[in-house]
Amino acid sequence: MIENRRFGNLPAHLVLIVGVLNVAFPVYLAIIGSTHTAETIANGQLPLWPGDQLVENYRRALFVGTTRTTRALVATMLFNSFVVALAIALGKIAISLLSAFAIVYFRFPFRNTAFWVIFLTLMVPVEVRIYPTYAIAANLNLLDTYTGLAVPLIASATATLLFRQFFMTVPDELVEAAQIDAAGPMRFFRDILLPLSRTNIAALFVILFIYGWNQYLWPLLITTRDDMQTIVIGIKKIVATHDALTEWQLAMATAVLAMLPPVAVVIFMQKLFVKGLIETEK
Repeated sequence: MIENRRFGNLPAHLVLIVGVLNVAFPVYLAIIGSTHTAETIANGQLPLWPGDQLVENYRRALFVGTTRTTRALVATMLFNSFVVALAIALGKIAISLLSAFAIVYFRFPFRNTAFWVIFLTLMVPVEVRIYPTYAIAANLNLLDTYTGLAVPLIASATATLLFRQFFMTVPDELVEAAQIDAAGPMRFFRDILLPLSRTNIAALFVILFIYGWNQYLWPLLITTRDDMQTIVIGIKKIVATHDALTEWQLAMATAVLAMLPPVAVVIFMQKLFVKGLIETEK
């Protein structure tokens, strides 16, 4: 019997409230700061309630930009980040699904060796292979292109490992039933494995989309034109000024706009995301 204590959960709730405030308060300040003037923020007089510059600040960030720091519009940077994040997420999932399918269901020489070679790439950080990757992209004329931004980041050992582990839990009876029905490998993959992997794909899509959205080092190296910048680089350039006064109201407006697409993806796919993380019975 579980004892129902009136204040038994109070410490846990206090810890949760403090944690939420610690995360949410900076976001709240960014939202509030994006509605005031630069002078109000620079003078250290930022109030805790919204100002009257909301429409002007967001309009300027999205469609006018700032000549002091970067000439790129936030709308353009948001579009670039969305294309790159979507391409990375879908590309990683597609390649990982096919590679895991081949490793689990096909018999070929050095099959396990191929898997462990893929797995060992997890031990190699991106920074170690950044120079040869950049050299290859430059030789293939992929600088300042969506292909150059996305393709070098598509391969994923983590997703391959997760799909391999899931495919190994699929009952052998399904494979035998597909063979009796004269279903080929790709039909088995399309009609049976993909529907069973729906929640896993959704969970990975959320994680990989946010991973692609937050990329900084590779887009910084691969892009030289303002119209190919991603939103993370844009925020850095708006804030990192030298002699000029940082336009904090635009920086905060840009930060708020940069949070919206990942938050929307998480909210839209929340149920499938949670199922993909906790569901074990397929």
